[in-house]
Amino acid sequence: MYPNNMRNNKQNAAQNPAQNPAQNRAQNRAQNQVQNSEQNVYNTIDYGPEPFVVNIDMVTKHNPNYRVVLWTGEYLQLTLMSIPPGGDIGLEIHTDEDQFIRVEDGIGVIQMGSSKDKLNYQRNVDGRFAILVPAGTWHNLINMGNKPLKVYSVYAPAHHPKGAVHSTKQEAEEAEKHYYQ
Repeated sequence: MYPNNMRNNKQNAAQNPAQNPAQNRAQNRAQNQVQNSEQNVYNTIDYGPEPFVVNIDMVTKHNPNYRVVLWTGEYLQLTLMSIPPGGDIGLEIHTDEDQFIRVEDGIGVIQMGSSKDKLNYQRNVDGRFAILVPAGTWHNLINMGNKPLKVYSVYAPAHHPKGAVHSTKQEAEEAEKHYYQ
């Protein structure tokens, strides 16, 4: 049951649809996402920069792709990742972006440090952990389990091309060669 104020807000929203066409489009897209989520259908489109609400646990766990850019705004970006057993994101550094990584499912090891050869910060992670990677920090996340490591990542500012979908790490690396040149 909804509390009275929530029930009233829900009824008012149904009786008074948004007047702004952009809001209507965003609401329709969000409603379709919820309906698709309930049917376990996954859309690999970038929903940004429109307002967006998503069951992040569900879409992250159901993502079959190595990387999907789910939402890109002016100042941040949300990506989903599925890292295969024994795989990793690859040792990398983002000089201008802070990164937040949330492990939703699986087990892994995060390595971070001031240089490629000095990854002196290492922690085991699983579905209870969030990882914060400051700009300018070398890092790698390695899947140590026997099933895909499911994570989502927030970059501030955006890091990947809007709407990028990469089925495999190899595909992602190839695309990045062209994008970052």
